Amino acid sequence: MATTLLLDMDGVLAEVSQSYRAAIIATCHEYGAKSITSDTVAEWKARGGANNDWKLSLDLIKSDPNGQQDVTLDQVTETFEKFYQGQGDTPGLCELETLIPSMSTMEELHKRCGTKMAIVTGRPRSDCDKFLKLHKLDHLFPVSACMEDGPPKPDPFPIRRACELLGVEPSDKFIMVGDTPDDIRAAVSAGCRGVGVSTPEAAADAAKEGKPHDSSKLCVAMKECGAEIILEPGFEKLVDLFAT
Repeated sequence: MATTLLLDMDGVLAEVSQSYRAAIIATCHEYGAKSITSDTVAEWKARGGANNDWKLSLDLIKSDPNGQQDVTLDQVTETFEKFYQGQGDTPGLCELETLIPSMSTMEELHKRCGTKMAIVTGRPRSDCDKFLKLHKLDHLFPVSACMEDGPPKPDPFPIRRACELLGVEPSDKFIMVGDTPDDIRAAVSAGCRGVGVSTPEAAADAAKEGKPHDSSKLCVAMKECGAEIILEPGFEKLVDLFAT
């Protein structure tokens, strides 16, 4: 049985289709890349190497022939943050984020893991801390590995950094839960177990088509990268992987 739990944030804890994902699309459209849709973002995420949404937005803009080709990363980042954080009297898209798993699931995981729980995310630390406090999860996670700490997933660094902060060595007793192939690649490279989870949006789309929750491009990509299982949104069955 597993003893330590590492959780990605976006798409795992936080429902971000109307926040981070929407900010990517709005930023792309701001710079003329009108062809970019949620499907485009999902396709690029499934390819991997797209853990930084600022950089992803820039790459998507430049992939569109009508996108502003001379735009800089600093400009894109500023525009993205305007949409995500809000500006003046205009609320940010971050206000639309919701918690995916139930609090009972989170409390049960904490009961089984104790202090061996950490967040491993590509978010800036301020955004990570804000979400945890807003949804009353900060007491469950003694440590977080965030954007500022070092190279992003799929590099194993964030996983190893979280383990270092927890005071433990990575092993097959550790489970990293993510919603993209970058999460799974990072886990496998660090010597941990990778468990995937389908996002609410992807699972809903699959259900409409009469397909399994794990049939999306992102889920298929995670399986190909070594995910041992793909859980449904909210990951209720994750508790079964940890001893009581």
